[in-house]
Amino acid sequence: MSHDRIAQQFAFLVEADKLKTIIRRTSLIDLSRQENSAEHSWHLVLAAMLMREHTAVEFDLLHALEMLTIHDLVEIDAGDTFAYDASGQATKAQRELDAAERIFGLLPSDQAAYLRALWEEFEARETPESRFANAMDRLQPLLQNARSDGGSWRTHDLTRDQVLDRMAPIESALPTVWPIVVEIIDAFCASGLIRVP
Repeated sequence: MSHDRIAQQFAFLVEADKLKTIIRRTSLIDLSRQENSAEHSWHLVLAAMLMREHTAVEFDLLHALEMLTIHDLVEIDAGDTFAYDASGQATKAQRELDAAERIFGLLPSDQAAYLRALWEEFEARETPESRFANAMDRLQPLLQNARSDGGSWRTHDLTRDQVLDRMAPIESALPTVWPIVVEIIDAFCASGLIRVP
């Protein structure tokens, strides 16, 4: 193993540590502070391990876990774009593409290509693994918002349709979980926290 290869891997790992500094809009359930993107990624991996039994199709869990582990690394450069921020969403793809090029480019070329391909697969949502990973990426914030008195939903005047649209990947990937997701959303609609137009 060459010294240069190890140096590149170390450089990438040091850079990846910056994900701990990227603050998300979602608060911790105890409302003590907002979570960071590294905590979010860890929580998704744990959720995937537990929720796998509710999937509609067979898939490679390890492959999905790899995607969940790296899917937000681009936020080191691009920042965390809030799901309901229309102007941020308009520039998100290019910001994240530029970030992927730089961050994954720190690695030896074979590993850079592998991690970049995982990130692209997650974004495309075309494989069973990526659809499951995306469902986890929607389910985890939903649970945090539901258990923290509305969390980031509370301050953004969201409609039921907006929240359902954001949660849509859960319906196809975790069909037995979907009715519970709708119940949670409808309970917040009934409380007036989420608007029903």
